[in-house]
Amino acid sequence: MQAKALLKAGRGWALVFPLTLFLMIFYLAPIVLMVITSLSQAGETEGLSWSQYAEFFGDGFNLKVLWDTVWLGTQTTIVCLLLGYPLALLHSRTRPGNWRSILTFLIVLPLLTSAVVRTFAWIVILGRQGVINSALLSLSIIEEPLRLLSTHHGVIAALSQIQMPLMILPLIASMARLDPNLEAASASLGSPAWRTFWRITFPLTLPGIIAGSMLVFSASVSSFVTPSVIGGGRLMFMPMYIYQQAVSLFNYPFAATISTVLLITVLAVVTLLSSLGSLTRSYTRT
Repeated sequence: MQAKALLKAGRGWALVFPLTLFLMIFYLAPIVLMVITSLSQAGETEGLSWSQYAEFFGDGFNLKVLWDTVWLGTQTTIVCLLLGYPLALLHSRTRPGNWRSILTFLIVLPLLTSAVVRTFAWIVILGRQGVINSALLSLSIIEEPLRLLSTHHGVIAALSQIQMPLMILPLIASMARLDPNLEAASASLGSPAWRTFWRITFPLTLPGIIAGSMLVFSASVSSFVTPSVIGGGRLMFMPMYIYQQAVSLFNYPFAATISTVLLITVLAVVTLLSSLGSLTRSYTRT
C-alpha cells in the first residue's frame, strides 16, 4: 500500500513539476531580478544598498503617488461593490432561462473587449462634446461643458466599468451556493426583507465580496492604460510612475524600487483580505 501511495505521489509531482518550473523561470525569477535591481546603485550591479528605498520613502511626492494609487484602487473597489452587488443579486434571483442568459452575457461582455477599446470609448463618453456633456447641455442642466477627462473621478468611472465583471462573477458564484430555504424560513418567522438580507444573505456572500474586492483592487492599482489615457498625464499613479522612470528617464533601479513597493503593497492588501476571507468562511460554517 505504501509503495502504491508513493507511486501515486511521484506521478503527481511529475505532473506538477513542469508548471512549477515554468512559474519559477518566467514569474519568480523576474521578481527576484527586479528586487536585486532595486537594491543596486545608479544601475551598477556591484554593491547593494537601501538607498533607492530611502529616496522613495524620503520624498513626499513618492508617498503621495503611492497613496493616490491605493486610494484609487479602494474607491474603484467600493464603486464596483455598490453597483455590482445589486446586479449579482438580480442575476441570482432571475429564473434560469432567456433573461438570465441575457444578464450573463451583459456581465461577461466587457471581458470580451480589449481594455484599450473600452478606455477610448470612455473618452467619447466623458469628453467636452461627449455623451454626458451633450445630454446635460440639451437638458439645460449646465451652461458649459464640464471637465470630466483628466480628473480623478473620471478615472474611477472608467476603471469601475472595466473591472466590474471581476466583482460580479465571484458574487454570482457565492450567491449560487445560498440555500433559498434560509430566506424562506426567515420570512415565515416574520422577519422583514431588509433584516433577512443583512442577517442572512449579506453575511453568507462575504466570501464572494472579499474575492471580488481582491481581484478589483489588484487590477485597479496595477492598471496602466486607463489611468494614463483618462487621466491625460495630469494624474500620476504608480504604474505610470514606473513607466516614466524606466522608459523616459532610464532610471531602472528606481523604477524597480517603485515596482517592488507596489508589489508589496498589493500583497499586503491581498493578505489582509485573505485573512478576512478565512474569518468569514469560519463564520459561514457555523
